[in-house]
Amino acid sequence: MKFIVVSGGVVSGLGKGITTASLALLLKSRGYKVAPVKIDMYLNQDAGTIRPAEHGEVFVTHDGMETDEDLGHYERFMDETLTRVNYITTGQIYAEVLRKERAMEYGGEDVEAIPHVTDEIIRRITLAGETEKADIVIIELGGTVGEYQNGIFFEATRIMKLRTPSDLVHIHVTYLPYLSNVGELKSKPAQTSVHILNGMGIQPEIMVARSQFPIDTWRAERLALFTSIYPQYIFPAHDAKSVYEVPLLLAKHNGGIDKAVLELLHVKAKPHKKLLAWQKFVKKIEKSKKKTVTIAMVGKYSKVGDYKLTDSYVCVNEALKHAAVFNNVDIEFDWISSDEIESGEKDLSTYSGIVVPQGWGSRGTEGKIRAAQFAREHDIPYLGLCFGMQMASIEFGRNVVGLKNANSEEVDSKTKYPVIHVMPHQKEYLEKKQYGGTIRLGAWPCVVKSNTKLYEAYKVYGNDKKAPWWQRNISLSQSLSLRKDNGNNDLDLDLNLDSNGLLIHERHRHRYEFNNEFRKQFEEKGFVFSGTSPDGELVEAIELKDHPFFVGTQFHPEYESRPLRPHPIFVAFVKALL
Repeated sequence: MKFIVVSGGVVSGLGKGITTASLALLLKSRGYKVAPVKIDMYLNQDAGTIRPAEHGEVFVTHDGMETDEDLGHYERFMDETLTRVNYITTGQIYAEVLRKERAMEYGGEDVEAIPHVTDEIIRRITLAGETEKADIVIIELGGTVGEYQNGIFFEATRIMKLRTPSDLVHIHVTYLPYLSNVGELKSKPAQTSVHILNGMGIQPEIMVARSQFPIDTWRAERLALFTSIYPQYIFPAHDAKSVYEVPLLLAKHNGGIDKAVLELLHVKAKPHKKLLAWQKFVKKIEKSKKKTVTIAMVGKYSKVGDYKLTDSYVCVNEALKHAAVFNNVDIEFDWISSDEIESGEKDLSTYSGIVVPQGWGSRGTEGKIRAAQFAREHDIPYLGLCFGMQMASIEFGRNVVGLKNANSEEVDSKTKYPVIHVMPHQKEYLEKKQYGGTIRLGAWPCVVKSNTKLYEAYKVYGNDKKAPWWQRNISLSQSLSLRKDNGNNDLDLDLNLDSNGLLIHERHRHRYEFNNEFRKQFEEKGFVFSGTSPDGELVEAIELKDHPFFVGTQFHPEYESRPLRPHPIFVAFVKALL
């Protein structure tokens, strides 16, 4: 295997993930099997217990690992399903090293950072490549060079390079700030970040120079002079209208970053294949549209201080963008904190549609419930995702079924009408305060009821002749093992309902569910349970009969939307906005 390390300098949030995803796409289009790996520097064993406003959206893999949002970028760009082997944290590394020490697997040695921790890092990186039978492994190092906490991972890659120099290339993504009072891009911060790498014994071969405006030849030459990186290996990456332009930008300069990498790895550069569809997609994004739709995104984690951070819901953003391109329409988001709706600061009447995405806890729930009520009463298309489905159910219970003050046990444990309650097998975890990695995670089966909006969405917009949405390339064996762990191993995974319904697999991340004690009352009032688990016990999706589009899903369809294969539910939602 060959290895590519991607590090970042100057500031975080530069786009290391997009660079990694873009390079993975370009190498894949040349016929190489690529395994991207994200390394996060925190001591958490996964991203599941981290606040979204702290670290951005949590992305869930098909096999149930809660990861960094960058794995979502990798999946979207490569159109491949990744697993837990593609994600590493400091917590995972130290947990395994300490387990081995307790089990005497080090044979009585002093257990030290070098070589034991670095060897474990290298083992995990190599495992990802071996598991996916990869030609090339791309390792994205989280954080910024110079931080105390990520030094051990840089050291591990230095050792990898030392052992097999021709098998590893280091790409450094750095930043050139633009000073408006001076009127130019400044290269000193980028130079300094490379010098910090040099002080760690690492010389990067390639630089991706991020900036607000394109860097010119003069600055590229200055960077080359002071960082010892050849000019032809410095790739400009200025701000683009869309992240999906980045692969084409990196492929255009000096024959392409992928070609440069292959040269340095002494690997033959096969010609590009299958990039045409991506180019067409980007052209569709750039093409001016006749219509624009506006969406109120009613969330809990977008407002941080005086700023709004949309990274808390990046998969939802991208899924809507994919659907907008498919429908040939421009889309405008307005991020609204649900607290603003509770206080009466926001009017929802001017929007084409309302989306209520995922969330946890009691804060801002009444604002989400009011958003669902407004959409229902004013025939505005509504899409509720996980928590958004639960809030819509509570609203319907209160205002249509007549269950006064109905609520979720997550919000009010003593509510008289727990329309949403904790899943029975989850109670023990909560009592023992076992929060991390214990919720319902990963891909699970769902039977979609025929003659519903959900069924129509999958059949009309997911019925690709080559690979229908419900038969796409997913790891059913991994899903089955997850379900067996939870004592639910009696599912017929080969079930083909067709005219009476569809069997789909979608990813989950929840601890609470719709309370079946209320199902009959809800159905009598026109509430449709359009998706359930194969045994009929778990409500997976809901919708309203006499409404243009009012759909909620307990699962997260946004995780599996792709630029060239948008998720059917989002396509149907945007279609309803028109």
